[in-house]
Amino acid sequence: MTEARQQMPFMDHLRELRDRLIKAAVAVAVMTVLSFFFYDRLLELLTAPYKVAVPDGQLAFFKPTGAFSLAMSISLWGGVILSSPVILYQLWRFVAPALTPKEKRWAVPLTAVFVVLFLAGIVVGYYALYRGLSFLFEFGGESLTPVIEANNYLKFTMRFLLAFGVSFEFPVFLFAAAAFGAVNSRQLRDVRRWAVVIILVVAAVITPTGDPVTLMMLSVPMYLLYEAAILAIRLLLKR
Repeated sequence: MTEARQQMPFMDHLRELRDRLIKAAVAVAVMTVLSFFFYDRLLELLTAPYKVAVPDGQLAFFKPTGAFSLAMSISLWGGVILSSPVILYQLWRFVAPALTPKEKRWAVPLTAVFVVLFLAGIVVGYYALYRGLSFLFEFGGESLTPVIEANNYLKFTMRFLLAFGVSFEFPVFLFAAAAFGAVNSRQLRDVRRWAVVIILVVAAVITPTGDPVTLMMLSVPMYLLYEAAILAIRLLLKR
């Protein structure tokens, strides 16, 4: 911990945290309002996989406030995603004084990789959603017609995409653990077989659909990222 952070009184810590949270909240609010004006496009983007799985199907809402609630939820999700750089920046400004020069050197690239991998996971999850919905609706056959409530569909979609986005982050934590000396590339290479088993189990647990195609669309990139983490640890940390 740096001397400046050590000399800061506890109440000043709380005031600084409050100010950072307020700035992050303002950014979320502004981006949420902006997302509301593009609500139709966001709704079309999120419902595209459903229209492919059920070509003649329509999402429904079962109470008068259903459509408004859906618009607010989508706008809020859009606001959080769009304001994420501001949120991360405010977090960085709060913790930066407590980091050593070495930790600061790693913080910026790790944060950038964190954001890129999260967005990449969401993109992969979005394409996997097409297959996942088709797999689930096939169980209904011709005897059952899907009538899906729009808010329930949104919750399912957000959980699905979030599962992919978060899963793609684990190489960052492996690299951070190696940077702090908890593991090394040789140890990670020695447990490759166990890593494959763990990745398959985790992918099977967090994917809501459970079909083999969706499972492979998550587990294969995760294993490739595992190998990329080993390579990054060998090359970057050794240097």
